Amino acid sequence: MRAADAARMTINIKHLRDHVIVPALQYVAPAAKGFYSPQAVMLLLGTMAVESAGQHLVQLGGPAKGLWQIEPATCDDIFGNYLAHRRDLNRRIEGLLTCRPLHEQLVTNLAFSAVMARLVYYRRPDALPAASDIPAQAALWKRVYNTPLGKGTPGKYIAAMRLHITPALEG
Repeated sequence: MRAADAARMTINIKHLRDHVIVPALQYVAPAAKGFYSPQAVMLLLGTMAVESAGQHLVQLGGPAKGLWQIEPATCDDIFGNYLAHRRDLNRRIEGLLTCRPLHEQLVTNLAFSAVMARLVYYRRPDALPAASDIPAQAALWKRVYNTPLGKGTPGKYIAAMRLHITPALEG
């Protein structure tokens, strides 16, 4: 395999959607109104595409982990300041956990990592953009997930969607 081909290799997007994201969000949905939706699924696919391109399980030169590049501090904040006050939702999340250390599961437990990424968006009041509205998804990702201080741009989100997600879902 040539190096150029290896650089383009990513996770199977349809498999990630159908066998990880959708079932994980549906599992949690009874405890959180609106947790699962086509809009949420597309936003998580886009977030994964721009954050890791389905290639990086640990941030290069940083603390973030998993396909969604969630920082351990964000994980701790979600558990300590959000889930601690939502017993049913917390119970659902705990149902996804294995015996591995929590931060390690951001890498090793795809369902848990997907749900944690969804929680980053869910705990904010912003409405999710339509599944087909990539520019609006990009703006939400920048505002909520990457934050105004992050190095990402809406343009990078849009480019990642066009490179990794759109062709995989159309094919």
